Amino acid sequence: MTNKHAAVAPRDRLIVALDLPDVRIAEAMITQLDEAVTFYKIGYQLAFAGGLPLARALAGSGKKVFVDLKMHDIGNTVARGVESIVSIGATFLTVHAFPQTMKAAAEASKGSDLTILGVTVLTSYDDADLSAAGYAMNVSDLVARRARQARDIGIGGLVCSAEEASALRDVIAPSMCLVTPGIRPAGSSSDDQKRIMTPRAAIAAGADYLVVGRPVVASPDPRAAAEAIVAQIAQATRQ
Repeated sequence: MTNKHAAVAPRDRLIVALDLPDVRIAEAMITQLDEAVTFYKIGYQLAFAGGLPLARALAGSGKKVFVDLKMHDIGNTVARGVESIVSIGATFLTVHAFPQTMKAAAEASKGSDLTILGVTVLTSYDDADLSAAGYAMNVSDLVARRARQARDIGIGGLVCSAEEASALRDVIAPSMCLVTPGIRPAGSSSDDQKRIMTPRAAIAAGADYLVVGRPVVASPDPRAAAEAIVAQIAQATRQ
């Protein structure tokens, strides 16, 4: 299958996670990164500290925004939440990859530029964590099952570990994208992630977009760190 996201420019494949405690610090980081970064992720920490107006401002300035709220609720509640995110101008929004949730989000985003991403299995989970949570299957089997459901429902993409990206290419539709967190440049700490991969290896494995937080925002030189990751992405896309 031909991946329609393969033509995306290397710089636009890097999504910097603004996992920061307040908007003032996030705005300073954005200024520091300047044109090195075109795509930002706003998750729980910043969203709950006034980050949604920042998301609107970023989208209005021409940046792309990934709102990572991992929605999961009754269908009507999910749909109303999706409509609010559409009004912000965001590019990506996450929902947990449960069929009812994905269906509600897909319907509510119809006709907009918002891409719904299904979160398959969090990258901080491994087989033991799933067993402890009561699942009778391993990570790879659960990821594949949720990927097939997402494809059949028609959402725009998936969030998955880079380890699953290659296998998922044979499952998902060509129009769907794969967004991978748990990205760590060589020599970086794994922090609390259990399923990680370098930027170059992740792109080679089939990932379309890479979410990178601490290796950039906690770096002594965030712009240089971002540029180095973009260079690795570019190398992988040329191979």
